[in-house]
Amino acid sequence: MAGDKSTRAAWGSWLVFADESGQGLRPPRGKTWAPQGRTPVLMVSAGGSGRTSIAALICAKPGMRTRLIYRTLTYHRRKHEPRGFGVEQFTALLQAAHAQLGGPISLVWDSLPEHISAEMRQWIDAHADWLLVYRLPAYAPELNPVEGVWSNLRAKVLNFAVGGIDQLTILIKNRLKPLQYRPDLLNGFIVKTGLAISDPA
Repeated sequence: MAGDKSTRAAWGSWLVFADESGQGLRPPRGKTWAPQGRTPVLMVSAGGSGRTSIAALICAKPGMRTRLIYRTLTYHRRKHEPRGFGVEQFTALLQAAHAQLGGPISLVWDSLPEHISAEMRQWIDAHADWLLVYRLPAYAPELNPVEGVWSNLRAKVLNFAVGGIDQLTILIKNRLKPLQYRPDLLNGFIVKTGLAISDPA
């Protein structure tokens, strides 16, 4: 937990799990149906550059519908363009989540350098009235339900064929959007970590 503050803000707060992932133009491999002895070949545009980064939050609270909040960041390898999520992008996402959820947040995430930087710690301290932060143990992806989002996403973008990094970002958004309307699936990701979910009132 960040600092030695009172945990009163945790009472009635949203439990929010956060994680980041990314995808370049080389698609993940997958299996499909094909005539026997004929290996299907899909031509993809992997020669381009860039990367789509994704930050996602699974937000749970007893009596409330579990939510997925996410943001994407497209890196075109341009000068001064951020390569991924940094402190500025993370703080903007957390501010948006706080506004959308309408209540305090107990945030659970890993020890990514951007998460534990002096700048991020200072920002967290400045928002301690609605934000408490807990860090996951090192090398414990099985404790973070957002890993289920990444697994689900990979299955939906297997062998994609897009013309560039901007099209890839659109594809990823289109695949993530339906998950926001599947609280049952999001709850399943949480239950897989060993936590229990209360049914909405």
